[in-house]
Amino acid sequence: MSLSGKVAIVTGSGRGLGLAYARELARQGAAVVVNDVDAEVAADAVRTIQSDGGRAAAVVAPVGSSDVAKRLVQAAVTEFGRLDILVTNAGILRDKSLLKMTDEDFDAVINVHLRGTFTCAREAFGYFKEHGIPGRIITIGSPTGQRGNFGQTNYAAAKAGIVGMVRTWALEMKKAGVTANAVIPVAATAMTKTVPYFQKAVEADERGEAMPAFFRHDLGFGTAGDVAGLVAFLASDAAAGVTGQAIGAGGDRLQLWTHPDAAATEYREGGWGYQDLVENFGALFGDKLQSVGEDFLPLPAELQPEPAEVR
Repeated sequence: MSLSGKVAIVTGSGRGLGLAYARELARQGAAVVVNDVDAEVAADAVRTIQSDGGRAAAVVAPVGSSDVAKRLVQAAVTEFGRLDILVTNAGILRDKSLLKMTDEDFDAVINVHLRGTFTCAREAFGYFKEHGIPGRIITIGSPTGQRGNFGQTNYAAAKAGIVGMVRTWALEMKKAGVTANAVIPVAATAMTKTVPYFQKAVEADERGEAMPAFFRHDLGFGTAGDVAGLVAFLASDAAAGVTGQAIGAGGDRLQLWTHPDAAATEYREGGWGYQDLVENFGALFGDKLQSVGEDFLPLPAELQPEPAEVR
């Protein structure tokens, strides 16, 4: 098995995508520290991995603080003797449009997604460096962090920030042989279940049926298991040369996202003053402005969501 003898931490792995990642890492031979805020959910996840023939232990705690990050690393060392892999998957949603979003809504999402990724990665890297381990840090981004999404100021900021940290960590960790990458999943989860556009795909998944090809191929939207293979690959020795990347996975599709780069460049001796921009910006850049949000293909008639029941 490709990860035999390795030990991994997967935050937010009691259910959904996180559990799929944890199960795949265990299937490939790694021992896994499961993390969730619900003790019963965490215990069920451990039992599931063990019933698959894997090894697992649980830490019940909300990620974000340095103390919890330390607990997670210590649990890996205490339970399984070492740490090789960190997957920072834990996350919450507090979706609201900007004027309705409270400070608490913003801070809660930033604390779990962004600060939780930062504190756990810092603790894991410290362990890797101290013990000379060429570890793997795999963070979880989102298409929202890449392109934006209505009502998700907090989530977009956190997910974009995670990719920014990964690019920085790839530079800082290179000498130690540690890699850092971001996975951009597109899959049926509790978060996508409420989106009418994906209704037929999620319903098929819940029935244990294959999703329609339109979702899997045309949209790159699939199951949690479709993303798990990429996480396990990035955790392996085979991915030693892959770092600082944002890689999308969903359904039948695999994507390597570009890093931000200049879409157009113009020069003017003496610089660009206000009047220069008023007179020239549209002609120079008007047809090169970048799109925002995701443009989904029209749903075929047979995949249209069922009309809401009138009560």
